[in-house]
Amino acid sequence: MTRGVLLGSFMPPHAGHQLLVETALQLVDQLTLIVFWRPDDPVPGPDRLRWLREMFPTARVLGNDAVVPRLPEEHPDFWALWREVVRAAHPEPIDRLFAFDLHGVRLARDLGAMPVLIDPDRLTLPISADEIRADPMRHWAYLPEPVRPFYARTICLHGPESTGKSTLAPLLAAHFETIFVPEYGRTYCELHGLDLTMAHLVAIAETHAAVTRAALRRCNRRLILDTDPLMTAAWADMLFDRRDPWFDAFTDTADLYLLLDTDLPWVDDGTRFFGDADRRRRFLHLSRAELDRRGLPYAVVGGPREERLARALAAIAAAGL
Repeated sequence: MTRGVLLGSFMPPHAGHQLLVETALQLVDQLTLIVFWRPDDPVPGPDRLRWLREMFPTARVLGNDAVVPRLPEEHPDFWALWREVVRAAHPEPIDRLFAFDLHGVRLARDLGAMPVLIDPDRLTLPISADEIRADPMRHWAYLPEPVRPFYARTICLHGPESTGKSTLAPLLAAHFETIFVPEYGRTYCELHGLDLTMAHLVAIAETHAAVTRAALRRCNRRLILDTDPLMTAAWADMLFDRRDPWFDAFTDTADLYLLLDTDLPWVDDGTRFFGDADRRRRFLHLSRAELDRRGLPYAVVGGPREERLARALAAIAAAGL
């Protein structure tokens, strides 16, 4: 059996790492990836460990949170420390040590392994983890699917019924060349009817959140949401004057909320409840109060229907998204 080792911070894993690992998997019978991290890393180590295990299920992926120097000039015993760390993680003989750079060559020889450099000048895939961390949106194409939710930005349309959310969501998605998650509550009501209970609202919120998590892996830099569980919580307040504890425990909030004003005419499409002016005002108040209570960033978007796209885009730009 030939054994290979590949070690690094993978902060984050990117297409260059994929090239390296997929090459290594073809050249050894057993490949071990050793992921190193520190407590203050900008990308948490356990996340990197989870991503790599998903990306390379046939490799053995180990984590190491020992604080060791990352460059030879940081410590006089750099090479001895790294030999000890690698041997502790991989006590078996190492036949090949795979790397991007010459540091790997020195370490391989110290460990009695054959060094294998893959694309050291990054000619095949010109990308580095430093470049991705500096500007993940610019280098989006180099991010593997499991990593994308970490960097994707979510923009959620929030507010009462009949304020244009379902019209605006696909327009924003088309503008940003991405996808959007439609309001699951509408789908649920069309299928099961309007006689809602609190359990139904929790089911709606749980499903919408699950679709969002799946869509984050497939979006293009941004994901547009036509409401989220915070809006379902406002529905609970409107319908029952209370809410299930599930809603307050929900923390996967969006990066920006666009609160749509009620200054558009209310239209009864068969799945709407609160058409009179007083209840629309109360619904808007509850929707805003949910954002204020959590201290979330939001912008109010109102005005004529034909101007709302431009106003929404201006709010997104102002938020730096």
